[in-house]
Amino acid sequence: MFIWIGFITLVFFLLALDLGVFNRNPHAITTREALGWTTLWVSLSLLFSVFVYFAYGNGWIANPESLTAKDAVLKYLTGYLVEQSLSMDNIFVIAMIFSYFSIPQKYQHRVLFWGILGALVFRGIMIFLGVVLIQKFAWLTYVFGVFLLYSAYKMWSSHEAAHPNKNPVIKYVSRLIPVTKEFDGEHFFVKRKHITAATPLFVALMVVETTDVMFAFDSIPAIFAITTDPFLVFTSNIFAILGLRSLYFVLASVLDRFKYLQHALVFILAYVGVKMLLVHQIHIPEWLSLIVIFVSLGAGVLFSLYKAPKAEEAPAEEAAQDIAESASRQLDARAEGKEQ
Repeated sequence: MFIWIGFITLVFFLLALDLGVFNRNPHAITTREALGWTTLWVSLSLLFSVFVYFAYGNGWIANPESLTAKDAVLKYLTGYLVEQSLSMDNIFVIAMIFSYFSIPQKYQHRVLFWGILGALVFRGIMIFLGVVLIQKFAWLTYVFGVFLLYSAYKMWSSHEAAHPNKNPVIKYVSRLIPVTKEFDGEHFFVKRKHITAATPLFVALMVVETTDVMFAFDSIPAIFAITTDPFLVFTSNIFAILGLRSLYFVLASVLDRFKYLQHALVFILAYVGVKMLLVHQIHIPEWLSLIVIFVSLGAGVLFSLYKAPKAEEAPAEEAAQDIAESASRQLDARAEGKEQ
């Protein structure tokens, strides 16, 4: 219990340090700054595997699967890599959300901070419930396996990402509380003539939250194919989420160049789905799963770079401007429709 409390305290301390010290003043996150934070989170995630080794080797924490120290580390690293890889689609959708709502770059960090904070709480609840259900109903592993295969099929057959304007949260928020058309600094709420209204920043936050919920239904069952140890599932998931924010600022402007990365994600989902279906028949060693996932991601990135036509390469700034202008026109059209 003390280790759980210590880990959660560490996470909130790092988040408070991030928001309260290093990002106290709103500003556009530079690529150099994002790379620095990404390096920090990845380093902490890998360094934590050393703690996992000693914790499971010395019996500092409950070990329901009777894992050796080496097996625990392999499961933690594999789970972390699975969660991190499945976050790539999430990054693309977040970029669409920010473009759709024309969120200024200097406020994007604030939205992502609170969005990820909410994701930590929600995923913690989902992980706890998932572990309890699997331990009581072993046949649920087959249900999760089939669900992952279905998710892989949907990702393979779908040629369009979920667009923010299809998210029902936008309509619900507008019905529950007035929404302003303009931003008011980094505030989520403002007062207008004694009436509390939400800003577009708050609506974007709610869409980010619900989008993460949808992605969690893929990623959390995926890690259950690796392990059902609550501590390993929770910590690997949390470290992957913590790194998502800085990773977004690194990859958002160039993510469109890695169009074959989605094929790698489809393969990973299908692999863990099959692994979950065969969990009681065939034992697949964790080192093999780690290699399969790592090679799949590497192949997706390298093949994307190799096949990318030079004629299609456009400056990131121009692409971002086109997306922002398109999103602005959509917002104007929506606003005119409401006024009519």
